[in-house]
Amino acid sequence: MGSAIETKKVQVQEIAEKFQTASSVVVVDYRGLTVAQVTELRKQLREAGVEFKVYKNTLTRRATEIAGLEGINAVLTGPNAIAFSKEDVVAPAKIINDFAKKNDALEIKAGVIEGIVSTAEDVKALAELPSREGLLSMLLSVLQAPIRNFALATKAVAEQKEEQGA
Repeated sequence: MGSAIETKKVQVQEIAEKFQTASSVVVVDYRGLTVAQVTELRKQLREAGVEFKVYKNTLTRRATEIAGLEGINAVLTGPNAIAFSKEDVVAPAKIINDFAKKNDALEIKAGVIEGIVSTAEDVKALAELPSREGLLSMLLSVLQAPIRNFALATKAVAEQKEEQGA
């Protein structure tokens, strides 16, 4: 009996460490998905460097208490799977949200975004954000707009002076 308790303590510590080191975590209800669908979701997440695991809710609750994220315990009922991402904050939310749009059985329950417990709506809002490259291109176009407008204005003035001089 003692070794089972020790094993669970180690597991709780590992889960708590994942919650503490992850830049984002998404908790989903996967009831109703086929094995093939879950396998496809796991594959997509793995390619993005996201770990997707199923843990016992009691162990996860204890781990969130250790990690200081008790706010997520309210959604830890029924069958849950948890996606942990260490590098990319947006990747698990985006992949799971896109997958949930195609498969109604997958439901986003909650998440942890950079150490802050978030609702399902927050996770979906994060997923709808453009990619990093998209945001950088938007920023670049905003920065270029004044220069472009100045160039067009000087060109128009030059053309007007040419017409008056001709």
